Amino acid sequence: MKRPPLILLMAFTLLAAGTARGAARESTTVKNRDALKTKLTPLQFQVTQQCGTEPPFRNAYWDNHREGIYVDVVSGEPLFSSTDKFDSGTGWPSFTKPIEATNIVKKADRSHFMDRVEVRSKGGDSHLGHVFDDGPRPSGLRHCINSASLRFIPKEDLEKEGYGAYRKLFEM
Repeated sequence: MKRPPLILLMAFTLLAAGTARGAARESTTVKNRDALKTKLTPLQFQVTQQCGTEPPFRNAYWDNHREGIYVDVVSGEPLFSSTDKFDSGTGWPSFTKPIEATNIVKKADRSHFMDRVEVRSKGGDSHLGHVFDDGPRPSGLRHCINSASLRFIPKEDLEKEGYGAYRKLFEM
């Protein structure tokens, strides 16, 4: 029996290895999603993992006026500060800017027959909400964020929770 050319054997080996890596990646993703289902409330899971939206005016932080920061409920990465929060009248927490622009990712969102810009956390890949260009000066931006995607860390707990570096935001 004639052996297949070496190049075909190499291609098959690379394809099989790539498929195994893909299956392992998919298995890890499924395990991570299963772990998140036990860590998060059903609403938090729906919002962060399935691009859901919580009801306006009936969520944890739309009317929160305490000083502190808001972190990704999945990864814990710092996202927004109360110093940049404002009342947009929409019923969701709204911010003029993120604490660190590198912690969020903006993506085109053409769902629901609209052109919008989705905001996701970089590290947790959590759906947070959307950003619009109808916010106050100087940025003109309104990051309209679901409370279910956030965890609030009060100013007085920043050090205890491991976010002491952000204390400077409140020392003016």
